[in-house]
Amino acid sequence: MPTPASILKDTFGYDSFHPYQREIIENVLAGRDTLGIMPTGGGKSLCYQIPSLMLDGLTLVVSPLIALMKDQVEQMRTSGVPAVMLNSSLSPYEYQINMDSVRDGSAKLLYLAPETLFTGRISSLLSQIELALLTIDEAHCISEWGHDFRPEYRQLMDVRQRYPNATCLALTATATPRVRADIKSSLKFEQSNEFIASFNRENLYIEVPPKRDGIGQTISFLEKFKDQSGIIYCFSRRQVDELAAYLKMKGFSALPYHAGLERETRKANQEAFVRDDVQIIVATIAFGMGINKPNARFVIHYDLPKSVEGYYQEIGRAGRDGLPAHCLLLYNYSDVSKLRYFISQKEGTEKRVATEHLDAIVNYSEDEINCRRKPLLAYFGETYSDDNCETCDNCTAEARELIDITIPSQKFLSCVKRTGERFGAGHVTDVLRGSKNKKVLRYGHENLSTYGIGGDLTQKQWMHLSRQLTQMGYLQKSGEYSVLNLTPQAIDALHNRTQIMGHIQEDERQSRKVPETLNYDQALFAILRQKRKELADEASVPPYVIFSDKTLVEMSAYYPQSLESVLKMSGVGQAKLGRYGEIFLKEIKSYCESNGIKEKEKISFRERSDKNRRYMIVGEMYNAGESIQNLSERYQVQTGTIVNHLVRFASAGNPLKNGTDLQAQTSLSPEEQAKAIQAFEELGTDFLRPVFEKLNEKISYDDLKIMRLIALSQ
Repeated sequence: MPTPASILKDTFGYDSFHPYQREIIENVLAGRDTLGIMPTGGGKSLCYQIPSLMLDGLTLVVSPLIALMKDQVEQMRTSGVPAVMLNSSLSPYEYQINMDSVRDGSAKLLYLAPETLFTGRISSLLSQIELALLTIDEAHCISEWGHDFRPEYRQLMDVRQRYPNATCLALTATATPRVRADIKSSLKFEQSNEFIASFNRENLYIEVPPKRDGIGQTISFLEKFKDQSGIIYCFSRRQVDELAAYLKMKGFSALPYHAGLERETRKANQEAFVRDDVQIIVATIAFGMGINKPNARFVIHYDLPKSVEGYYQEIGRAGRDGLPAHCLLLYNYSDVSKLRYFISQKEGTEKRVATEHLDAIVNYSEDEINCRRKPLLAYFGETYSDDNCETCDNCTAEARELIDITIPSQKFLSCVKRTGERFGAGHVTDVLRGSKNKKVLRYGHENLSTYGIGGDLTQKQWMHLSRQLTQMGYLQKSGEYSVLNLTPQAIDALHNRTQIMGHIQEDERQSRKVPETLNYDQALFAILRQKRKELADEASVPPYVIFSDKTLVEMSAYYPQSLESVLKMSGVGQAKLGRYGEIFLKEIKSYCESNGIKEKEKISFRERSDKNRRYMIVGEMYNAGESIQNLSERYQVQTGTIVNHLVRFASAGNPLKNGTDLQAQTSLSPEEQAKAIQAFEELGTDFLRPVFEKLNEKISYDDLKIMRLIALSQ
């Protein structure tokens, strides 16, 4: 009898599960309602596709977009999985054929839109068959608190009553704690299990430089990604049209996408992008959900996003195949002013919420010190504890020598004080530089002692200094206009002439190159990519349906010389091997013969990289006798970070010594420790929340982390 692991390899061609895939699948197979929260590219689809091949009866998938259904069905059929959809895009003949395949049991997967589910025709069809699994994709659309709420999804609140015997699986890539609770309440998940994967996309390099020359910076960036696919987001339709036209004039393969275009034009442009007929799509945020383009290698935000949440969603469309991708946000304060103007037209709660969202993305963009991942993951209630992610501009920036900026800092802080702490950085800068604009003159600020004393610095340099002073804790912002206020730290610095070290010149920071996942032969990759495009065009499907970029990268790295070796490549299952194996093998063999290249043995990247991961080193050093405190000092991190490393080390199946050093990290009494250990033995060590609740929420999560580690070491 097939197992989830055997189907994963034989049907889909993957050697191992993504985090929580296995747990969700096993939970579904056990007949338990399940909520799965997984990031974009985390492999949500396999969580219902694999059970569909193991359960008796039909798996119904409720999906919001026809384009997404079409892609899913094409991928399933290519992998040998009998899947169909029922929607308005089908001809009457195709519709009937798919209806018959559901009725006679030959289809294992049925994709429907939510509004279709409750039509009389579909209800009649589903009443004739056994429904084993009901899957709700993009489940955040159910919640009014979700970022993409859809009223038609509220109909699903009654779906459990119609199909009480079916297990229900709800999946989404975005859900705050409030949204998660709303989803479970709406679907009446009383005894459900919840699985929340990390939202950290390690393959995404995140960069937020100042926007000085948007066009020039974009062109320079795109030159590094020739023949690669990517998305450029702009604020307005006009900006989209102008930038797309300019890129085409410069020889780039680019098309626009926004709600102002004719429906057929939007559809054609989207299709061209998905099928690799055009490399770059320039779009407003209208371009997003339902776009399945795994090999997008970059996302550029030409203008500032409206919120951290929206930004996370949009960069999540890059690197969905797991290969490295680059996310560039060009930050400019004039973009902030533009967004504030639009927000000023709103009223009440809507205005307040929009202002809060904007302030959050501004703070994120202006932060040149902290890791970019921390605020992104914090939105989803996840704490990022690593000290250096190594894949964002703040963590990889070459160290710049600090200089004494005490005098200009005093000038700026003094000017904030003398203008009454009633204005933003722009106005303070105007006063310092001696501007005679209407606002300065209206308030009589030309008469202040700080007027004109800052002519030695440019406006950009003063604005940069203000952001530094905010990050250092000397200034804080308030209100919808980001009014600057002095903190007690600033007042103390002014009185005592405290030395302040920082930067004046707003230079482009030099970042280290993003590490490649795998060294591969780019010439062979180009040949295989062209062959894939030919096959995709013949079959009228997107190229990734044939093979993903990741599969082609592995073929170009290991040069497989037999079908057996091709089967070892990621994403190659039995069905795809039979359909495409010989075709690609012929291209690889021909290339290798012409260049005198021999096959290389494939070694699991995970196995290769584990040896270099800090948690492995920390675990081995701890077992060798190093204390948690010593390790904390050695790596200059908090003891909690070391504890997290040890948990990962033990969870990976490595033995961990049980010493008094662990007990010393907790203040729990022996009785409390015993209860915690017993709870972990009963509920397992994967999740803290069930243990927290079993212990009546009386033991903190920090103490539970230590007790989990003790449980793992026994």
